[in-house]
Amino acid sequence: MKLLLISLNYSPELTGIGKYNGEMAERLQKNGVEVGAIVAPPYYPEWEVDQQYKSYMYKKEFVNGVSIIRCPLYVPGKLNTLKRLIHLSTFAVSSSIALLIKFIKNKPDVIFLVQPTLFCAPSTLLLSKLFRVKTVMHIQDFEIDAMFGLGMVSGERITRTVRRIESWLMKKFDVVSSISYSMLENAEYKGVNKSKLLFFPNWADTNFVTPETDGSALRKEWGFTQTDKIVLYAGNIGQKQGLEIVIEAAKSFEDDKFVKFVFVGAGAYVDTLKELAKASNLDNVYFKPLQDWENVPAMLSMADVHLVVQRKGAADAVLPSKLTNILSAGGDAIVTAEVTTELGKIEQANPGIYTRVGPENTKEFVAGLKTVLATDTSKPNMIARNYAVKNLDGNNIIERFASDIDKVVKGKDND
Repeated sequence: MKLLLISLNYSPELTGIGKYNGEMAERLQKNGVEVGAIVAPPYYPEWEVDQQYKSYMYKKEFVNGVSIIRCPLYVPGKLNTLKRLIHLSTFAVSSSIALLIKFIKNKPDVIFLVQPTLFCAPSTLLLSKLFRVKTVMHIQDFEIDAMFGLGMVSGERITRTVRRIESWLMKKFDVVSSISYSMLENAEYKGVNKSKLLFFPNWADTNFVTPETDGSALRKEWGFTQTDKIVLYAGNIGQKQGLEIVIEAAKSFEDDKFVKFVFVGAGAYVDTLKELAKASNLDNVYFKPLQDWENVPAMLSMADVHLVVQRKGAADAVLPSKLTNILSAGGDAIVTAEVTTELGKIEQANPGIYTRVGPENTKEFVAGLKTVLATDTSKPNMIARNYAVKNLDGNNIIERFASDIDKVVKGKDND
């Protein structure tokens, strides 16, 4: 089977969709699937193209068996609605050219398009129709829902038109997969036939990220003592997370010299958070750069409390990828989400897996933090760990996905 991935993000990006795409492609390749990828040069979450690449040039690579075409795109230094639309549109155009050439030279059996970006759907559907190739839309983020939820698009007529286009495009794919059951329900609500839906969750390397990892050396390297309580947010630092609430929480712990708030990551919003912390004269807030993958288990082990923070609008559309490794490490987490979201349902079905609080509710957020910090955080959360081992093992998830897609290519119904 020949699978062609189309996505904005791919390794060597260290977080989010790019990391998952890279792992999936290489594992499928090892399992006998011929994998190609049409992607952007690495730019996320820093929103700055890696020095080894050019944002205005195509580049071919062959990495760990995967044939990769890097397509040019516009990467804005500072985000707003217009710049984001240009960013998505430029990749849609450049990737369409690469896709046409790929079809002519080495036609795949199936196209695997990752949302975001929906902007690539028209060319994907048109060319797959012409060349008779199966199509899968994999939804990591409902970008339209996120844009509306964050107020990036407004107006009843525009909203109605955009949603109709989104629904029409999604219904044209042979399969629509996503990372949570709630997101699949959302896809069905948008008009996708239930028979086309496929559950393909994000995963963790449960053999590498474990509660047994010792994070004391990294804790010492970063200047923290064994008696310090580390509250950690690691990952993309963007507007949709609503991370101002962490700064507000840090103010509540100013008199407790042992509680330290640590941001690890990069993103378009990191400078804003630094300015907020500085303006409030907070000396209990620290910022660290993204860590290489080999350092992630120690970083997770070092923390007493992990933060998974989102705004209200985004929480309904996105299942945070960072949570999988937190659970695999047996970490204690504060998760901001409504009870009706997938995160709320997981917490209800697995009491103790993490502490859920309402999004954008500082009082509840601080109360949740105090509750968790009052427990013995030196011991792993085995409810979280056992859930990860049972449900999030990467090898099992990707092998099952490959089998499901093979059935699609051969024209068989999904179970």
